[in-house]
Amino acid sequence: MSMRRTTTTRRAMAAVSMTAALAFALAGCGDDGGEKPGNEGSSAPSAPASPSAEDKGESQQEDTAAGENVDPNAKLAEIRGDGLVMTIHQAKRDSGGFITLQASIKNEGTQSKNTTAWAGTETALLAKNPNSVAGATLVDKVGKKRYYILRDTENRCLCTTGIPPLLAGKTTSVFMQFPAPPETTTEVDFTLPTFATTSVKISG
Repeated sequence: MSMRRTTTTRRAMAAVSMTAALAFALAGCGDDGGEKPGNEGSSAPSAPASPSAEDKGESQQEDTAAGENVDPNAKLAEIRGDGLVMTIHQAKRDSGGFITLQASIKNEGTQSKNTTAWAGTETALLAKNPNSVAGATLVDKVGKKRYYILRDTENRCLCTTGIPPLLAGKTTSVFMQFPAPPETTTEVDFTLPTFATTSVKISG
């Protein structure tokens, strides 16, 4: 009789243990596994760091975007070509050994104008910078030297790129960077395909 009671007791205890284990397992399944607010663990993946300007190869391009700290009413020179007028607002010598030229181009005609010719004809540069002003040059007449647009190791220019066709009556801002001529040079000739050549005074 005692053995039967013992067996029954053991079965009851086993049933209770299984019930408790099953309840605990179900409670665990009810957790969605998401981290709770304010409980981010060290094992959580961190956000990827933003690529540095050096990695992108366009640090100067972004740091000197067209129109930054430039007086839109300033006019160093004005040149025309193919129904367009280009106003040069600034040609500034920077401490990094380059010149940044800021300008705006307006379509004074009644039809849209294509911008592809401004990229020039240099094959490697054209391939990386379509619809840009990569074809611009500066000429130091005193030093008898021509300066081409700056570019990175992958031939991406330090200038405005991706310029869409310029609609009638519309204006687009552009910038270009060139190696700086000697500090004794205070004036250079600027040329952009489809536009006339003009003299520009260097500031800074």
